[in-house]
Amino acid sequence: MKMFSLEGKVAVITGAGSGLGLATAKRFKAAGAQVVMADISEVANKIARDMDCFFVKTDVSKEDDVKALMEKTVEHFGKKIDIVVNNAGIICPEEMLIDADRHTYERLFSVNVMGAVFGIKYGQQHMNDGGVILNTASNSANGDYAGYGPYIMSKISVVGITKVAAIELAPRNIRVNCICPNTIDTPMAYAEGCETELMAMKIQTPLGRMCKPDEAAALFHFLASDDCQYITGEDIYIDGGLKAGPANQLIDAILASLEK
Repeated sequence: MKMFSLEGKVAVITGAGSGLGLATAKRFKAAGAQVVMADISEVANKIARDMDCFFVKTDVSKEDDVKALMEKTVEHFGKKIDIVVNNAGIICPEEMLIDADRHTYERLFSVNVMGAVFGIKYGQQHMNDGGVILNTASNSANGDYAGYGPYIMSKISVVGITKVAAIELAPRNIRVNCICPNTIDTPMAYAEGCETELMAMKIQTPLGRMCKPDEAAALFHFLASDDCQYITGEDIYIDGGLKAGPANQLIDAILASLEK
């Protein structure tokens, strides 16, 4: 048996039209999976056709959309789902707690958190026992910058729901994990109003750069494969050493500033 093969497995990936979702779709396809690309943008439809994947337009904040996504997948392939990747997510401009706008928090919660909740709820209903559910959290779940409250809140919640789902679905041998990447070099990293984190990556991260989409997709691939059957309920950081401690270049910059 080929290591890390996804041959013949049905995989549903949300937010698959760009960034990490698209990188994951390409990697899963190359590993032999039958891939469903779900995205809110119709642009992803053409990408899916070019990749010989099945596209379903989906707004993950809407429960009926996610329910229909899973039903259409089973109907299209004529068999149950093996892998669900709840990846769709959004970010917002920096917002201090003193200026907290409930609508910002509610919007990020509805997409980043409830999108994962709905994906778990309806994914497992149409999933083979022994399946895999993967969620995209963030290194922000370990803390982050001032002004990132809504995003941090949403990603901490993704970690929490991952652990609950892992326990609840264990009797069916369905593994549930999430990955916690630092800033990934995707269009979302360059969103207006989020410049602080982007500027800090080179100096704050020990490896001195952002994560590449293919690198995070590789972790999803590992966790999705049958070679990885004893890992569940984990929040796995892929952050270039950020969680380990301060980068040498950050210390050097601090010392240099103190010498002035």
